[in-house]
Amino acid sequence: MSNAAATVESPARKSKMPLILGLILAVAGAAGGFYVAYSGMIDSLLARDGAAGSHDPAPEHGTTAQADTGHGTGASAHGSVNSDSVDFVPLDPITINMGPRGDSRHLRFSAQLEVPAGTEGDVQHLMPRIMDVLNIYLRALDPHELEEPAALLRLRAQMLRRVQIVTGPGAVNDLLVMEFVFN
Repeated sequence: MSNAAATVESPARKSKMPLILGLILAVAGAAGGFYVAYSGMIDSLLARDGAAGSHDPAPEHGTTAQADTGHGTGASAHGSVNSDSVDFVPLDPITINMGPRGDSRHLRFSAQLEVPAGTEGDVQHLMPRIMDVLNIYLRALDPHELEEPAALLRLRAQMLRRVQIVTGPGAVNDLLVMEFVFN
């Protein structure tokens, strides 16, 4: 009987190579997808193709769509807008206490909104909502976020987007940072 038990062989083990290869391909695919999304390749492809579902509003009054360079509308970023077609609405300076109570760090921020000529009254009328949305956003920031090298560009884009949501499409072209001091 012991010979019969000895003749029974254990099943052969399967190779783990397909599992390892699948895991490597999954990680490479995830990294590639992250890079494409982070670098903005998808946004540029969607904007060029004019695909439905793009989050950018349609241009109004026969204007052509401009690429967003992070500095408001494409026309104003390149200086091709004449000075008579825009006005500037100053925002009240904002000072925010950042961090825990024992750490007395402050953020001082002031800016101006670039608006189409003739709409400054409408934007001024919405100023309490604009200041509220900016205060809430700036107070929610972590002090470590402000120390990053590209923080101001990212924060500016986020604040502009929030202001544009409050004011509606076409009311605010750009947010110009006049003062941004974090100490």
